[in-house]
Amino acid sequence: MKNPALKLLLATMFALVGIVNLPAHTLSYNRPGSAGTTPGSNVNAGQKSDNVVCEIIPAPNKTWGYDIFIENRLFIHQTSVPGMPGNEGFKTKEGAAKVAAFVVAKIKKGEVPPTVTAEDLKKLNAL
Repeated sequence: MKNPALKLLLATMFALVGIVNLPAHTLSYNRPGSAGTTPGSNVNAGQKSDNVVCEIIPAPNKTWGYDIFIENRLFIHQTSVPGMPGNEGFKTKEGAAKVAAFVVAKIKKGEVPPTVTAEDLKKLNAL
């Protein structure tokens, strides 16, 4: 494939599909006071949600990722830089926090799934 934008789009789509299609026991996460459901179970495309929060988490090789919760339920567990090759996360907590906040803003606007492009990462100065 010679088109880098298409490659990035496909990689992001496969990453998101992989998260949503994992078995429930793989991603179930109980936050204090939550019922412990699976990611993506309570939000549909175009549906706005105001109760969206993020947490910065450790990722492989001393890097950083994030979890996104909607209504106290895990929606996204991101341990690698979205839209980029490899399994490592962000080099800094600040980079992970910038992208997590960007994703939260997209979800609050009803953009589900909330895609992140290489251009978004550059604009956020997150790499």
